[in-house]
Amino acid sequence: MSGDVRSAAESHGPLVLEAIGIHKDFRLGSGLRSPVLSAVRDVSFGLYRSGVVALVGESGSGKSTVARLLSGQERMTRGEIRLDGKTVHLQHRRQFRAYKHEVQMIFQDPFASLNPVHTVRYHLERPLRLHHVAKGRAAIASELVRVISEVQLTPPEQFLAKYPHELSGGQRQRVAIARALAARPRVLLADEPISMLDVSIRLEILRLLDDLRQELDLAILYITHDIASARYFADETLVMYAGDIVERGPSEEVTQHPAHPYTQLLVASAPDPDALGTSLRTGSKVVAGQAGSAISGVVGCRFSPRCPFAEERCRREAPVPVAIDEQRAAACWRLDVAAPLLVRDGAGTGDPSRRGKGAP
Repeated sequence: MSGDVRSAAESHGPLVLEAIGIHKDFRLGSGLRSPVLSAVRDVSFGLYRSGVVALVGESGSGKSTVARLLSGQERMTRGEIRLDGKTVHLQHRRQFRAYKHEVQMIFQDPFASLNPVHTVRYHLERPLRLHHVAKGRAAIASELVRVISEVQLTPPEQFLAKYPHELSGGQRQRVAIARALAARPRVLLADEPISMLDVSIRLEILRLLDDLRQELDLAILYITHDIASARYFADETLVMYAGDIVERGPSEEVTQHPAHPYTQLLVASAPDPDALGTSLRTGSKVVAGQAGSAISGVVGCRFSPRCPFAEERCRREAPVPVAIDEQRAAACWRLDVAAPLLVRDGAGTGDPSRRGKGAP
């Protein structure tokens, strides 16, 4: 997705972490001629201090792979990661440790992310020691109280002595958040942080993350399949399908007036009590069928097998990102049909000479 549109999160503060054209291929087999799965294709975006960017898409779209690339758990096929404007080389051990001090990840499963044989105190002490946040018994004790209190687990002494199996799912996820905060990072990569929690406490965790964002000036990447929660929590929403960013823009606009047919599918499918998606036009129904392939070498738009607006060009050429306005863009050849109310001055027609303001 083009980086020529401005992020809706940049108004909160300066750019902290930037992904530039990150790409990840997986070879499906041991032979050199084995097919290659392009799980992430040339994805670019920025994370800003005190801002939240949501990465939304269905299972298998590549969202978690993006998080693993940014956290250093996977090595990029190509691309660049910048922290404070400087390129980070995560294969270098010293740079990797310094990077992890600044960028921490919250995992999806609070039941699997905590070691059951260790207490909460152990889980929180370890990052304090690894990243030299505190030295000495008194300083470490003070930091433990700080991080456990920040996630609203009180009294701290009671929770520090517990084992993971003695905690509820929501309490475990709070401990996982506290473990990430123990390193005093500036960036949190939250990979589906509420999807495995009871519905009754999901909003509590999102409110906690929002409070922490404001109090600690955190830049947050919020990864989710639930576009309704992205509307609630994030400043900017990036919609991902089969490894590609197909739409981006302010969360309220993307969810209330989706432009790309895939975004329209996500919005229409969202179980939202406020009738999220009532702005969708009658007849914009996604065709049932085989999902688009992420195998390298597949031509055309990856969403075309499911798209009600697909034409021959869509199956033949991959669409290029087109700016809808200064903060929104979508990659679709048929924006003039899929989102006619949003397309002005020829934007979305695929003709660069007719694109509207802010076009790349």
